[in-house]
Amino acid sequence: MKFAERITEEIKASNYTQKQIAEKLGISEGNISNWKKGLNLPSVETLYRLCILLETSADYLLGLED
Repeated sequence: MKFAERITEEIKASNYTQKQIAEKLGISEGNISNWKKGLNLPSVETLYRLCILLETSADYLLGLED
């Protein structure tokens, strides 16, 4: 559940809308909504690209570090 909380925080803190993030990652907004609800996680490739886009680490998003 840590991922859902942290991805929500990071998206709010970013300069991007959920729609812009989805477009840049080539995914649907529904995928991002599901992450924020804790229903699923992104693929490794998407997580990598998401971290670059949001300028954060996978370890942080996954709750492995603070």
